[in-house]
Amino acid sequence: MRIDLHTHSTASDGTDTPSRLVRKAAAAGLDVVALTDHDTTRGHAEAVAALPEGLTLVTGAELSCRVDGISMHMLAYLFDPEEPALLAERELVRDDRVPRAKGMVAKLNALGVPVTWEQVARIAGDGSVGRPHVATALVELGVVPTVGDAFTEDWLADGGRAFVEKHETDPFEALRLIKAAGGVAVFAHPAAAKRGRTVPEATIAELAAAGLDGVEVDHMDHDADARARLRGLAKELGLLVTGSSDYHGSRKTCLLGEYTTDPEVYGEITRRAFGAFPVPGAGGV
Repeated sequence: MRIDLHTHSTASDGTDTPSRLVRKAAAAGLDVVALTDHDTTRGHAEAVAALPEGLTLVTGAELSCRVDGISMHMLAYLFDPEEPALLAERELVRDDRVPRAKGMVAKLNALGVPVTWEQVARIAGDGSVGRPHVATALVELGVVPTVGDAFTEDWLADGGRAFVEKHETDPFEALRLIKAAGGVAVFAHPAAAKRGRTVPEATIAELAAAGLDGVEVDHMDHDADARARLRGLAKELGLLVTGSSDYHGSRKTCLLGEYTTDPEVYGEITRRAFGAFPVPGAGGV
């Protein structure tokens, strides 16, 4: 089995619609794919309706969190999307994205960059607006050559000249909410140092004690040394180890199925979850 547990669609900051994403996942030879858009489940229904036969969909979301001033992301799998407390928190995070993006536009304007809110909104479309959409606007204007080049201290990286903070959930509260909604929690790309400051191992140990299920180890932003260190830490803490593409369509260079999760780990995730169940494809259109 080939299992990719971290992808994004146009419901957040990916460039493929949910229906196109699942069709591409099947064409890429995946058996299981998780749709984990940022702080939203709006793409799930479309993905389910289009799910090709032979492909299983894991519903999920990537939750924006912050601990001790460090931004981090928590992958939540197979939770009840209608559970009131987790739904309210996702909406709080998502609703703060628009004023944050407008704040980044204002800072960029002050730096002499002629980006507009209308441009960013057009790029975001119906998705949850975020830094990648602002970064894409900078690419369109020729300010930077790629989206990745916008995530520096000169522009949109944490603490950068045009950075604006947004509401982010305390990860310990996120764990409580995910568990109460029947879901499974995995710390996304915990050693992605090029994105900014990373959470120390002591905090990961505290999260493990609080109910964290796993860590995403095999990821494009982790080099060989980081993966080895994370595998050792996961073994020490009794955490599951996942691998995922973090696919965003054309907005990133990674490919669907570029990194995958062991079938036994996937099986354990499905055994622990009780908020929702994987959806087998029925040959959607």
